[in-house]
Amino acid sequence: MLDPIDGTKSFITGKPLYGTLIALLHDGKPIVGIINHPSLGERWTGAAGRPTLLNGGAVKTRACDSLARAVVYTTSPYMFATERDKAAYERVRREAKLAMFGGDCFAYALVASGWADLVIEGGLKPFDFCALIPVVEGAGGLVTDWEGGPLSLASDGRIVAAGDRRVHAEVLAALRDGPASRRA
Repeated sequence: MLDPIDGTKSFITGKPLYGTLIALLHDGKPIVGIINHPSLGERWTGAAGRPTLLNGGAVKTRACDSLARAVVYTTSPYMFATERDKAAYERVRREAKLAMFGGDCFAYALVASGWADLVIEGGLKPFDFCALIPVVEGAGGLVTDWEGGPLSLASDGRIVAAGDRRVHAEVLAALRDGPASRRA
C-alpha cells in the first residue's frame, strides 16, 4: 500500500513535514511500514517482531503514565467529522500537557522516536495509517481505533497512536466518556 505524499497540504505550501508512506500487508494486516521524509532526510522502518529504525538506528517510544503529562498531536482539529468526535478530541486536548497541530505522518514518527506521546486522528484511510502501525509498534507503542481495537482495512479512520499503554488507556476513556465518568 502506498501513499506517495502524506501531508499534501504541507507539500503544496512548502512545509517540509510531508512524507511517503509504504506498507506491506499480509492477510490484510500491516507487517512492514516505512515513513520516509525526503525533505528531512529521515526514514523510519518498522517490521513485525523487529525494532523500529530511524536511518538505521533503533528508536523507542518514551514512558508517559498520564494524559496530564502527554504531548498529543493531531493533523488538524477540523478532521473530526461529527460534533461528538470534536467534543471527544477537545476533552483530550484540555487534559493533555501540550496539544500540537500539523505534522501528518511526521507526528507518528515523533511518537515512535520518543518526542511525542499520542496522535489522535479522524477520517483516515488505510493508505494513511497502514504504514504507521509497524513503525509505532516496533518502537514499543500501539495504534488502535478509538475503541481500542485493532485497525483493519474496514476501520472508520478514527485512530489513536500511543507510545505508552498507560496513557493509551486513559485517552480511550477520555474519548469515550470524558473525565467526569473516569473519576467517578
